[in-house]
Amino acid sequence: MKFIKSALPMFLAMGAIAGCSSTSSVSVNEDTAKKEDLSPEIALLVRACDSNNADSCFDLGYAYGTGQGVKQDYSKAITYYEKACSMNVAEGCFNSGLYYNKGRGVRQDYSKANSLYEKACSLNDGGGCLNLGNSYHDGRGVKRDYSKANTLFEKACNMNDGIGCFNLGNSYINGEGVKHDFRKANSLYEKACSLNDGDGCLNLGYSYYNGKGVKKDYIKANIYFEKACNINNGGGCFNLGNLYYDGEGVKKDYSKANIYFEKACNLNFGGGCFNLGNSYNEGMGVRQDYNRANTYYEKACNMNDGGGCLNLGVSYNNGEGVRQNKTTAKWYYGKACDYGNQKGCDYYRKLNEKGY
Repeated sequence: MKFIKSALPMFLAMGAIAGCSSTSSVSVNEDTAKKEDLSPEIALLVRACDSNNADSCFDLGYAYGTGQGVKQDYSKAITYYEKACSMNVAEGCFNSGLYYNKGRGVRQDYSKANSLYEKACSLNDGGGCLNLGNSYHDGRGVKRDYSKANTLFEKACNMNDGIGCFNLGNSYINGEGVKHDFRKANSLYEKACSLNDGDGCLNLGYSYYNGKGVKKDYIKANIYFEKACNINNGGGCFNLGNLYYDGEGVKKDYSKANIYFEKACNLNFGGGCFNLGNSYNEGMGVRQDYNRANTYYEKACNMNDGGGCLNLGVSYNNGEGVRQNKTTAKWYYGKACDYGNQKGCDYYRKLNEKGY
């Protein structure tokens, strides 16, 4: 079984809310409240917000953004969030930034989003620092600047934002704005993991598995992959399954491996579906079942896993668990090739040359 390393993405923190829209400050008086047939609780919040009660404005933003107690209205949500932000409610600034970043209910405006993230960060909101760091890292609405990104990731990390620690660890792994340093990266992944960031646990497990910046230790790798899996990180479940499949740091156990592959698959991690398909195809820890194998290959393929597409193509080519169909096999080989699977490209070419 092949281990995969986390793709080391720069994650965009999602706020306590979803939704979006704009304006500055708007007042909804009692007549409007009656006209809209608002509940007594919402009407009370409206009156309090009109009287510049910042928390009530934020709560109204949340209500309209989620449709709790009112009809969902992203425009009104961001109106109230921005009013809360103007009264220095950090979460109001952060959520307004999310709305402008996504263009939900307002015209997408990265510069506006960044200014709101910046204010949230200045009010000690870790998510604001994180997302502003992401913008500098990716050059979104600002000129790309890894050093500034890292300063903001560090600030977020110091506020116990696990993703901030994770992203700063990535910078040390990739040598972006800082000197390449596996040990420093691992210390940041460890803090991220302690803050229940699954990708921090995953990457620390990977470091122990490969001996990157630490002494190679399969047992410790197992511990961190397991922690990642327990907080629903598909990559952690996938790699933990690999450890049980190969008997590295744990006693070899195909049945346990399949349990973790299945959890990874259910968490939409294509490699888990692919490996579980292989187990059913080969009868490893389960009764051999080509039909079930193909079900998991198809699921993996639908998650853009080239191996899943390839093996489903093989099944159609050979008539294993499905009716033999070379044309369908060729289609799946082509899809595997599209996802960068070289065997898929080779098999596609061969069938193409034979006129299928």
